[in-house]
Amino acid sequence: MQALQLDDAARRELVDPFGRGITYLRVSVTDRCDFRCIYCMSENMSFLPKAEVLTLEELDRLCSAFIARGVRKLRFTGGEPLVRRGIMTLVESLSRHLHSGQLDELTLTTNGSQLGKYAEAIKAAGVRRINVSLDTLDAEKFRTITRWGSLDQVLAGIAAAQAAGLKIKINTVALKGVNDDEFPRLIEWAHGRGMDLTLIEVMPLGEIGEGRLEQYLPLSIVRARLAERYRIEDIDYRTGGPARYVRVAETGGRLGFITPMTHNFCESCNRVRITCTGTLYMCLGQEDAADLRKPLRASEANDLLLAAIDEAIGRKPKGHDFIIDRRHQRPTLARHMSVTGG
Repeated sequence: MQALQLDDAARRELVDPFGRGITYLRVSVTDRCDFRCIYCMSENMSFLPKAEVLTLEELDRLCSAFIARGVRKLRFTGGEPLVRRGIMTLVESLSRHLHSGQLDELTLTTNGSQLGKYAEAIKAAGVRRINVSLDTLDAEKFRTITRWGSLDQVLAGIAAAQAAGLKIKINTVALKGVNDDEFPRLIEWAHGRGMDLTLIEVMPLGEIGEGRLEQYLPLSIVRARLAERYRIEDIDYRTGGPARYVRVAETGGRLGFITPMTHNFCESCNRVRITCTGTLYMCLGQEDAADLRKPLRASEANDLLLAAIDEAIGRKPKGHDFIIDRRHQRPTLARHMSVTGG
């Protein structure tokens, strides 16, 4: 894969209208997934035609342009990133920015289903830690939540990743009436294996065939319940994302909370997201977006691309507008989480 070369004039940092430096880029490399999680996708999804999806070379060029503009952390998402054909070619190519010192971290979020196959290659490419989405340790419930997934396969993938030397953080979406009785078990399981765990409020994105009110569980309530069982202490620990962490005294492990609904984290937002079609979303909770595929494909030079990136960051809003529509039982935004990339 040909490396993108940028001159010094291209190397200036991205700062939004509110003075926030944009240092974290999340890139969806595919809209496809081998699961159909009930809070993320409908069971019968329609996927994008191949011509609309950026090639691996285009993704490399796009990511490299952002890195030249000051992005220090790059995360691959999906869909499920490890089902993208040739994904390791992209990971290995972009690892050059780790070696040059321009990039601090290259990582990914995965459902774990393909980790048994890719864990060693991921570690060899310079990835130090990954996030694995896991909402239950009950095999039957896991099948219900994911519709298609195998818990045994995911647990085997996590074991393979740890054996390869990858640090793992478990991401768990809090679903009322589904897994809210499992949080202590998940905490003790993760911490007992040296893994952090982060709880995430369900976000109102996309029609998924389930009522948002039925799924939504405020993490303020979850934390209060956990505090009756554990000694919880706020700690000053950050990973570059929106999670706020506590330490659980009884386990010694870290527990994160991501709360887009009950307490947004917009004031310190350093993130933007790119879909697999090259659409840049400056905010997960807003519809405003910029088409980067058009300037990317319009010229082999990067002037048009960099100008489009700069213009888009100049429109980054102060915060999102996530709400649960209690009157109409519909999501705030029509697009699915799997399209935006989390």
